[in-house]
Amino acid sequence: MSSIGTGYDLSTSTYSPDGRIFQVEYANKAVENSGTVIGLRCKDGVVLAVEKLVQSKLLVPGANRRIATIDLHAGVATAGLLADGRHLAGRARDECENYREQYHSRVPMKILAERLANYFQAYTLYSSVRPFGLSALVAGWDAPATVEGTDELVEKRSEGKPALYMVEPSGTFWGYRGIAIGKGKQQAKTEIEKLDLDNLTAEEALVDAARIIHSVHDDTKDKDFELEMTWISPKSDWRHQLVPKELAQEAERKAKEIIDQANEMEE
Repeated sequence: MSSIGTGYDLSTSTYSPDGRIFQVEYANKAVENSGTVIGLRCKDGVVLAVEKLVQSKLLVPGANRRIATIDLHAGVATAGLLADGRHLAGRARDECENYREQYHSRVPMKILAERLANYFQAYTLYSSVRPFGLSALVAGWDAPATVEGTDELVEKRSEGKPALYMVEPSGTFWGYRGIAIGKGKQQAKTEIEKLDLDNLTAEEALVDAARIIHSVHDDTKDKDFELEMTWISPKSDWRHQLVPKELAQEAERKAKEIIDQANEMEE
């Protein structure tokens, strides 16, 4: 039996005999078909990197970004359906604004991740909606703050700490030191596990992020891609920003050199 106007079987939004929800599993497939996204939580910041597959050579470079700034101190990177990612970024901005209006401070990253996870989970409950076809990495900088009798926010950014969370289509969220989502996640996770993230600076992590994205990209099977990188670091004043073009290009150049050297040693 199909629901009126939805065009899909209502039974797909309920449990199967063995306790599975197929719509959520289909959403995970959409994530696995997307480009690889990685997040690295370093000792002084966070780096987000995305393998944005270019579907046509006619596309304008830099269009349809998969990383969005949702507050001065926070950003989100998504793997999966692009339109769902834009909707999620808008919802995340609303959550940040609502928290600031109510508590007169920036939202802690764990609370933001939890609110987004609850939003994801709500879309698995009803037959009139579908689960989000994406997973998201939520990164930010949690700085201690005080309110001195007014609505003015007083932050001690240098005393803060980086935070990184991953939210799944099911509504589950986890905190990570380093994580990868998308079709190259297994190989990327293996490379991330080799990094000493506790002693790695955000600037040093740019090279590793670029190297991992390039190493998981298959030139023979995959389409061309753009490397998107953002960071939160002392050089960005602990704000979520695009990595400066010169730094990004230098990190990508060094990453390719490392990959080439590794390939030569294998031969």
